[in-house]
Amino acid sequence: MTFSIVARIGDAYGVAVASKFIAVGSVVPAARVGVGAVATQAMAKVSYAADALALLGAGAGAAEAVARLTSLDELREDRQLGVVAATGQATFTGRDCMDWAGGVHGGDKDSGYAIQGNILVGERVVLEMERAWLQRPDLRMAPRLIQALAAGDQAGGDKRGRQSAALYAVAPDAGYDHCGVLADLRVDDHPAATDELARLLDLHELYFGSAETVLPLEGALADEVRQHLRTLGRDQPDLHHALDDWAGEANFEMRMTPDGIDSRVLQALRAAVA
Repeated sequence: MTFSIVARIGDAYGVAVASKFIAVGSVVPAARVGVGAVATQAMAKVSYAADALALLGAGAGAAEAVARLTSLDELREDRQLGVVAATGQATFTGRDCMDWAGGVHGGDKDSGYAIQGNILVGERVVLEMERAWLQRPDLRMAPRLIQALAAGDQAGGDKRGRQSAALYAVAPDAGYDHCGVLADLRVDDHPAATDELARLLDLHELYFGSAETVLPLEGALADEVRQHLRTLGRDQPDLHHALDDWAGEANFEMRMTPDGIDSRVLQALRAAVA
């Protein structure tokens, strides 16, 4: 009922998943900073997630965690499981999972992935996901996961159709308030769930990403920003203070920098007064 990718890049871990199943993000993905990531699906055994992370945290490798969990499960032949850790990656597909079902995995010392799916239009779904993952090593974790998921969706995905998708990724000190969560996004019921998830990630990057292209607040640009802030009721003597005040209300505080104005914040400011 699902296709997913579980992955690692350095010390970042994440899962992206889509399915013709409501709120797939409430069932399939799990990850823990410094430990690993898991996807449990098909006739999902939800406890696999916590149990796999506990085994990884205790020093087990990904393949060992998969083998130990499935060997104790009488219904393993109806399940799928993908696990990635610093020690490697593994994917499991039970013999009784609905066609097409299967998975691939691979990696090196710097990164790894496990891709799996069931009730798919064919093997090409997981192969296209693998191709997309390997094709863009330059991308950061969250957009790279989304690109792989989108490739699977474009290859046909779940043969029953589309309904939900989710992304969950972690890394040390990442995310809002440095909580360790890179992204935690869900689309629970949508006819184009993977596309909607990509849109949400773009918004997430806008609000919670760090400053990228920083433009000095001087000359004509400083005059422009000051005028926009006045229009928005932020007429204060200190330009940086006025900008910080507006940005905090508009939820752009993660992109603020004392060196100038982030280009995406500038775009948002211009749009606010347009």
